[in-house]
Amino acid sequence: MAAQEAVSASGMALIDANSFRSFELYENRVSFFMIGTNNDKSLYKILTIDRLKPSELDISEDPNTYNETEYNELIEKIKEDSIPNGGFNFVTRCYGIIGFIKFLGPYYMLLITEREKIGDIFGHAVYKPAKSRRILVPCIPFNFDDIKYENRYKNLCSMIDVTKDFYYSHTYNVMRSLQKNLLGTLSDENVYDSMFVWNEYLTRHLRSSAKSDIWTVPLVYGFFKQEKYSVSENNFIFTLIGRRSRYFAGTRYLRRGVNTMGRVANDVETEQIVVEDVPNPIRISSILQHRGSIPLFWSQETNLFNPKPDIILGKNMGYEATLLHFKHLEKRYGTPIIILNLIKQKKERRPRESLLRREFVKAIENINNQLPPKNQLQYLHWDVHMKPRGRPAVEVLVRLAKIAENSLKKTGYFYSRVPPPDGPDPLACWSAYLKKHISDENNSSDNTNGDNTDDTETLGEGSQCTSSSSDTSAVGTTEDIEILNPESPMFQKGILRTNCIDCLDRTNVAQYAFGLVALWHQLHALGLVDDRYIDLDYPLARNLMRLYEIMGDTLARQYGGSDAHNKIFSERRGHTKFLIRTHEFFRTIQRHYSNALMDANKQAAINLFLGNFEPEPDKPAIWEIGFSKPVPEGDQVLDRTSSLMRRALSDGSILDRNHLGSCPIGKGGASSSSTCSCVCTPSEAQKHFVSDNELATDNEEYEESNFFDTSVLYGELPPMSSPIIFSPTTNTPTRSTGDVNDVPSGEDASTSESRENEEEIFQGRQLIKAPGFSDKFRYWVEHEELMGFY
Repeated sequence: MAAQEAVSASGMALIDANSFRSFELYENRVSFFMIGTNNDKSLYKILTIDRLKPSELDISEDPNTYNETEYNELIEKIKEDSIPNGGFNFVTRCYGIIGFIKFLGPYYMLLITEREKIGDIFGHAVYKPAKSRRILVPCIPFNFDDIKYENRYKNLCSMIDVTKDFYYSHTYNVMRSLQKNLLGTLSDENVYDSMFVWNEYLTRHLRSSAKSDIWTVPLVYGFFKQEKYSVSENNFIFTLIGRRSRYFAGTRYLRRGVNTMGRVANDVETEQIVVEDVPNPIRISSILQHRGSIPLFWSQETNLFNPKPDIILGKNMGYEATLLHFKHLEKRYGTPIIILNLIKQKKERRPRESLLRREFVKAIENINNQLPPKNQLQYLHWDVHMKPRGRPAVEVLVRLAKIAENSLKKTGYFYSRVPPPDGPDPLACWSAYLKKHISDENNSSDNTNGDNTDDTETLGEGSQCTSSSSDTSAVGTTEDIEILNPESPMFQKGILRTNCIDCLDRTNVAQYAFGLVALWHQLHALGLVDDRYIDLDYPLARNLMRLYEIMGDTLARQYGGSDAHNKIFSERRGHTKFLIRTHEFFRTIQRHYSNALMDANKQAAINLFLGNFEPEPDKPAIWEIGFSKPVPEGDQVLDRTSSLMRRALSDGSILDRNHLGSCPIGKGGASSSSTCSCVCTPSEAQKHFVSDNELATDNEEYEESNFFDTSVLYGELPPMSSPIIFSPTTNTPTRSTGDVNDVPSGEDASTSESRENEEEIFQGRQLIKAPGFSDKFRYWVEHEELMGFY
């Protein structure tokens, strides 16, 4: 019996029920023996790793699968054979191999030695690595020319802590959305091809040698949180998932914009899943949204003494990379693609974001001119900083909720009412049911959203995603979702793509607003609430805000080096102005120094982990040629400075081996290529950037949106005009009449008392005049803008 990854009859990417999820590692002086077994220890397999080759990796998998009796007989024989080689010794238990990595000398094996369950999706457990271990493979001495370099590489790689923010599942394809898992066809798919599997490179040799994936676990980097809530005395399970792409991955100033392959920095897919908390749930729902860096060639230079470095635009001739990025999104999610661009439009003393904003507007306009109307990008450029001073920041949430409601009508969301499962795996039963239902209605599953693999499937031209009943309206059109028949499945078609300058702070607030509006639609579809209007003061709304804040902080630490700026969230909690500004100030300082001093090493670690850089003894070390080298597609970075505070260039100013000679100051003479390809100094390379003269003052008028009435984003808010109920006359949310309760938000009496004392002490100008603070700091608290973004 072969134990390997199986694809169920329904198309689900699941592991066989007899899959191997527990392992024990043994050794002698000749080999490592990895022994895998299934849950009930009725089946066994053996993997052998040679230890006599100092710089090569020789792995062989026994093709046989053994029962308990056969296994015991085999182990006795191995023990006898191991006597001359130091005996058969136990090393450790583990739950999977993360992969193998090599620097300058021997290979190291990375193992998950302890795990922690962090949730489950319909009975399929999701884990995070709790402890890991790195084991030297060869047992013979290895001669290093410079042991210091090897140790430095090991220290760099240790900066990627797999016990933080990584997760996996043995039996559920957590790299894909729920909708795609239920409706996708996966017969030819390798889960390690997914853009969200971060140990693809580390496992490549093992998977090739063993011809099997049972020994490894695909690790996803990002965020996973699952909690149980109650609304109107109905319990449900809420799961929030963030999946970070491994393409063009890195840190804030060392990965900006887009590369030549159309991959953007800080690319994160967010999914929220809602399901009834009952033994056999029959209603399920999920929705996706996306964040990613502005898909242009642009950069900023890390400077220890300048927390707001200038934005440098590269030459974006033709916007080919931008177009390629949106093609990737269309393949993954379908259409419409809705762009919510939150960067500044107001005049800046020294133009920064406004320059990038204008270039992005031109790029979208250029792309839309090449597309038929039905496939054109839908966009909204809105500067959240345009909120009048003195108005409550919560109004930003209300306006974002209007945008969310409009976007949700266009993309729809996934919902299905399914029969109780008649087998041990509810997902497999539901998948078969949904696919049969769709087949009966002559709808192709290829029209559904969520292809999170490396764009292996292309959506049909102009395909429409509709509910499965012919008497319902199409999901993903401008028709109101509420007229849909809740008994018929609905599918998401298209995506809301949100960005600010870093895709961290303002973006997270916008994603919370979208998630909140979507959640109430999901609860309404599941029959858990009677209406789809939500009060911002509902405990459920506050709990969702807490989850999105935790996710925002996690993603911000991964990319930006500090927690996110949560000014709006803090204001919703009633924190004082001084406390909010103080927190924002220190987060700005933390992020700035992390970017200036730590990001170079962190970027080098990411490049090693992902295989973007492979050390070789006779070639310069990664810290000698620049920590931002190379990008996943093999481009060669322009970086010859020794300082850690170097310019982080997107591929618009990266050397491309495939286009040598195209640089005007290189051998090829003038060229219209958007990529500098010569070997030149950084000062020379600046000549290839858009100059300040080309970036004239922004007196241009342009359309803010091609799908949304932006007049509702300005001026007074009329009562009851938003899916989030808010009364501008009282500056506090109004209560709807529905009986909506929730689990407690976690604030106990001592916390409440502490907050009251805090507000008693920090009262407006009384605090600002308090001793112990400099006049400059008090002036900043009273008058100045934050250095960070919210």
